[in-house]
Amino acid sequence: MKKLILSSLAMASLAFAAHAVTYMNVKTDDGSVVKYDVEHVTEVYYTEEAETIDDQGVTVSGKEGIYTYVDLGLPSGTKWATYNVGASKPTEYGDYFAWGETKPKVDYSWETYKWCKGSSSNMTKYNTSSGYGTVDNKTVLDAEDDAATANWGSAWRMPTSEEIDELVDVCKWEWVENFNGSGVSGRLGTSKKNGATIFLPAAGHRDGTGLDFAGDSGYYWSSSLYEVITYDADCLYFYVNYIDRDDSNRFSGQSVRAVLR
Repeated sequence: MKKLILSSLAMASLAFAAHAVTYMNVKTDDGSVVKYDVEHVTEVYYTEEAETIDDQGVTVSGKEGIYTYVDLGLPSGTKWATYNVGASKPTEYGDYFAWGETKPKVDYSWETYKWCKGSSSNMTKYNTSSGYGTVDNKTVLDAEDDAATANWGSAWRMPTSEEIDELVDVCKWEWVENFNGSGVSGRLGTSKKNGATIFLPAAGHRDGTGLDFAGDSGYYWSSSLYEVITYDADCLYFYVNYIDRDDSNRFSGQSVRAVLR
């Protein structure tokens, strides 16, 4: 009889073990525990959730000083500001700068450009060809000539041409006529890596004393010289059906979207 009872207990124990459920227990910092049946867990991974400011409709990942940035999950790790230098929100155009100048002005022309002597063939800084003026072989803006650094502080700078290429390639871009009900047109980029968003208003550009193509296209300076023709510099250019890196005359007044150093 004793052996029969022990045998019955052993069989019951085996039956219980066969039907036991294994749980994955996740303990949080407040001491609570969340249990998941491992039979239904197919993958465990980690993500960083970015905060979204509802009244602006763009992703904000954090702050550096008083300025906000978005982490788009770019391979380089580059973090982009959420609005233009001279602006206070994503839908404002902000200030316009000639390439290598740090303050906005009334007239944008070769005659007023800081780094030449009145014409495109007389560059005085940032030049690799004697055919365009004094050669110093500088191809990236010094910090003192960087509009982002000069206006926002040493934590910020203008993007390189490679970083513009990365931004264009890693985001899915769409033209928006009336972004978040603001009445402002531009390009909305959504990261293919983490779904974060960035908005670039179509602020146009300044030539002479006028503002051209505002609402129709956007021009955003890089910190990189266009080395083929050194009176030009690289920029991000877009309109309704196009977005890519381009080059433009350095005297042109364009937008600046900063990145973190």
